Amino acid sequence: MNKVAIYPGTFDPITFGHIDVIKKGLGLFKRIVVAVSDVDNKDYLFNSDERIEIVKKALFSDLKLDRKKILVISFTSLTTDLCKKYKSNIILRGLRAVSDFEYEFQLAGMNRKLNNKVETLFLMSDVEHQIISSKFVKEIVKLKGDIRKFTTKSTIKLLREKYE
Repeated sequence: MNKVAIYPGTFDPITFGHIDVIKKGLGLFKRIVVAVSDVDNKDYLFNSDERIEIVKKALFSDLKLDRKKILVISFTSLTTDLCKKYKSNIILRGLRAVSDFEYEFQLAGMNRKLNNKVETLFLMSDVEHQIISSKFVKEIVKLKGDIRKFTTKSTIKLLREKYE
């Protein structure tokens, strides 16, 4: 069994879909590095420091997950470089629908070309969380909708504050 898996993403904000992938990953690996991307090619609602805090509050305060098994970091490098840094050969990626697969397949192939020792493991969140996306969560909260089924209490609070 590999000891460490890297779970990269924007987490803008973290959702129950992301959390499902993390929980399932914890069943397979001793440690998960939740790597919050801070590259400039996206228009983020929350900056990197805010997203890291949101992820930490969701995982450790709201859900009481084990801090010893999850490391939350920011990164601006290639994911394969993170694998080297944390001595991992596994990248975790979540799949929601078939529409995700083409992009994720290409990304996995590129990562494999960058480092042929790295494997990408695709995990699906539970059925009730497969439709959730950060984009839709932001849209719903912006329009003053109820997002309690999509993310944690602390995340909801911070999202509402952002749109007030």
